[in-house]
Amino acid sequence: MKINVYNMSGNVVGDIELNESVFAVEYKEALIHQVVVAQLANKRQGTKSTLTRAEVRGGGIKPWRQKGTGRARQGSIRAPQWIHGGVVFAPKPRDFSQKVNKEAKRVAMRSALSAKIANGELIVLDELTLAEAKTKNVAAVLKALNLDKRTLLVVENDCENVKRASANIAKLTLTNADLLNIYDLVANTACVITSAAIKKIEEAYAI
Repeated sequence: MKINVYNMSGNVVGDIELNESVFAVEYKEALIHQVVVAQLANKRQGTKSTLTRAEVRGGGIKPWRQKGTGRARQGSIRAPQWIHGGVVFAPKPRDFSQKVNKEAKRVAMRSALSAKIANGELIVLDELTLAEAKTKNVAAVLKALNLDKRTLLVVENDCENVKRASANIAKLTLTNADLLNIYDLVANTACVITSAAIKKIEEAYAI
């Protein structure tokens, strides 16, 4: 399985053979969805907390007598319908984390990568090197590759110039091959991966 390799000017400079056990597997939408939901759930802090009527200070005495005032009967000024009263079904700290088996994550990653290839949304770049950390340099690469949509850029390792130059591009998400995750793949329409990053991904996910 081969696809074209492009340079930073958008020209085809060769091709690369991809590992079919990583980039040509069955699409499993349900599994990808499960992993994405778990990933987003695991990012939740779960620290929100409000007070129920039993926890709000005050309100121990009945505000007025039950009958004869013409007003609605009330038992406490800390009941939920009162300002400064307690909260009905108050949110409390909880753990939102979900567990997904390691092999399931690997299968989902292979499936998501294969879907990008099948849909023509994955582009392999021979290299991405910048002499200066200027946004216009990365923008020029994206323009040369005809990418004006949400794009995930995967490089082989951290490069300060690339990181700084990519920070101000709203539709661009930068990551390295070691930190590649399912959510970034499905949240971005296009995916640009350097040749060196392809090799690292294959080493990590090949069967």
